Amino acid sequence: MNPSQIPADARLTLRPVGFVDSPVDLDGRTARIGTGLSWFQAYEVVAVQADGRRMFRDMIPVVDFTVWSAQLPDPLAQRAATLVARIAAPRPPLHLGERIVRLDLPQVMGILNVTPDSFSDGGKHAGDPQAAADVGFAMMAAGAAIVDVGGESTRPGAAKLWEGDEIARVVPVIARLAASGVPVSIDTRKAAVMEAALGAGAAIVNDISALLHDPRSMDVVAQASCPVVLMHAPSTGDDPHANGGGYGDVVTDVFDWLEARIAACEAAGIDRGRIIADPGLGFGKSLTDNLALVNRLAVFAGLGVPLLFGGSRKRMIGALSNEAPAAQRLGGSVALAMRAADLGAQMVRVHDVPETVQALHIWRGLRDAALVAG
Repeated sequence: MNPSQIPADARLTLRPVGFVDSPVDLDGRTARIGTGLSWFQAYEVVAVQADGRRMFRDMIPVVDFTVWSAQLPDPLAQRAATLVARIAAPRPPLHLGERIVRLDLPQVMGILNVTPDSFSDGGKHAGDPQAAADVGFAMMAAGAAIVDVGGESTRPGAAKLWEGDEIARVVPVIARLAASGVPVSIDTRKAAVMEAALGAGAAIVNDISALLHDPRSMDVVAQASCPVVLMHAPSTGDDPHANGGGYGDVVTDVFDWLEARIAACEAAGIDRGRIIADPGLGFGKSLTDNLALVNRLAVFAGLGVPLLFGGSRKRMIGALSNEAPAAQRLGGSVALAMRAADLGAQMVRVHDVPETVQALHIWRGLRDAALVAG
């Protein structure tokens, strides 16, 4: 199909493809995701209809893209230019109290669950704030940039939790970590918990409902002027896994949903530079959906905000490795984190911090060597 024949109302996405280790000697033939270490040689252009049926897919070299996109209908040409600009846009650092977290290199967010029914650690940190805080301190010592504290299980079928109980679980841990200078994010979808956590020293809100579960949460984040993680889930009700499936093109559907949530947050007064996006791997998504999201993860660079990837110990790893239980998914978790780094993710959210940090050190060393060698 000639680009001029693509309907002007098609849903268009661009995915960086053809990644190279170094742009040296490839002048004009590569583009870059933000200011990171991910260079690529082409855009995969996908256009889908409103019902999700794909009508066009092609790989357009970076060097040819300006001429090619000029042949699109005007609305799509403007859309393509916007996506190209977003892919290249610098991801500003996160200012978290006295700490600055740069996003030109992949960072690690450590997962600290203080729930009695966590799917990944069996609640071993619940009920003992100091022991939980000590785990957070160890994560920071191992190289985590942020510790993500959560007090409510979001596994499929988890019981609903009263916000007062959630606050009682997370605040003592956050207060201990923050008092020692640890950058903390609060993993919650409840406005009251956000307020209590921010008051105790948390610096980021990480909401699996993208500020849709609680009608007050948008105002809380806007007034706090704090960074926020917007995650995709098919339901903003009590069970975030409900209403899964039924996607047309899952990657385009999740991209469009996140793009709309970013716009809504900006309209509510949340600065775009404080927004982080998470495609919500495993939330109401089949194995096929999850594999598509991982393989096409670079498309989310077109949102123009930092990308957080959370694949640690997810069920898809077990599905691909003889149903290995959560505690035996380290290899798969690290593999997913490295794949995300390769595809331009600015942050990976993990349970196994030392192992992931070490893997990223190797990743960085390889990138640096490739740049020096050209």
